[in-house]
Amino acid sequence: TSSAIAETLRIATVGDYDVSLPKLNLAARQVPIVVRLEDAARTDLSLLERLAVPGSKGPVMLGQVATLEYSSGPAVVDRYDRARNVNFEIELSGQPLGDVTKAVQELPSIKKLPPGVRQATVGDAEVMGELFASFGLAMLTGVVCIYIVLVLLFKDVLHPITILAALPLSLGGAFVGLLIAQKSFSMPSLIGLIMLMGVATKNSILLVEYAILARREHGLTRYEALIDACHKRARPIIMTTLAMGAGMMPIALGLGAADSSFRSPMAVAVIGGLITSTLLSLLVIPAVFTGVDDLGQAFGRGFRRLTGGGRGAPASPSSSRSAPPSSTPPAAPPPGH
Repeated sequence: TSSAIAETLRIATVGDYDVSLPKLNLAARQVPIVVRLEDAARTDLSLLERLAVPGSKGPVMLGQVATLEYSSGPAVVDRYDRARNVNFEIELSGQPLGDVTKAVQELPSIKKLPPGVRQATVGDAEVMGELFASFGLAMLTGVVCIYIVLVLLFKDVLHPITILAALPLSLGGAFVGLLIAQKSFSMPSLIGLIMLMGVATKNSILLVEYAILARREHGLTRYEALIDACHKRARPIIMTTLAMGAGMMPIALGLGAADSSFRSPMAVAVIGGLITSTLLSLLVIPAVFTGVDDLGQAFGRGFRRLTGGGRGAPASPSSSRSAPPSSTPPAAPPPGH
């Protein structure tokens, strides 16, 4: 084994560890005894090749299992997760961490790593990866909580899906806005996405709630209710979008902000998501509402068919036919009774 080869060379050239050395007991102290090759022998590779290495089937000459040569090596071996490690510390020089990490991944030496060599990100890059995973879990938890609240509010399990359909519309606009503004996808962008989820959900709630109310209380058809909802709810939705977009515009442009590089991606993500969610929600949400409503009606018909199949069966003719009244008077009781 490699450990047996290393131990043989270590004992022959340097000597054994202090705790394993034999001791010469004197009257007042113990003197450790170090056994190793002479100085001239320790530099003779041909002599070192004849050292016996213990094996599973007996000792083997070192020259038969190893090649000895002079070469340079590291003075100190650093380890990370019990593996040999070489650190590359990179100065960002004002560049976003995500862009620098992407540039490192594109290096030919990183793409063609030798066998047994892997890349592990530490420091700020590792923290950023953990932060992205935590934000993803937080966003998923937020979506689940929003769905539960909407189910309790509408007392329905399908129409909240229509409301949550506005979230992908806003996320796409946020990514397009970051691409156009040439901003990196970083922690401020994630904060903007979480803000955007609340606004997009609120706009969708306005449409769906009014459509359900119009069908339930005003007796409108589904098509008429959706058209009326889009007509009457478009104004507050657009007003919300304009107000929030105007408030985020100075931050996106970096006007009067102490740290515009940190806050600007957040504002860009919010503005881009608001634009797409506002324009597409008036078109997509009614279509999704129609599909979900058809699906709910189909499920309702199937459930009623399953639960009402054994009820209301027609009775047999013999059981439904009543006997004609008898015209024979009842017999008189016999005398004496």
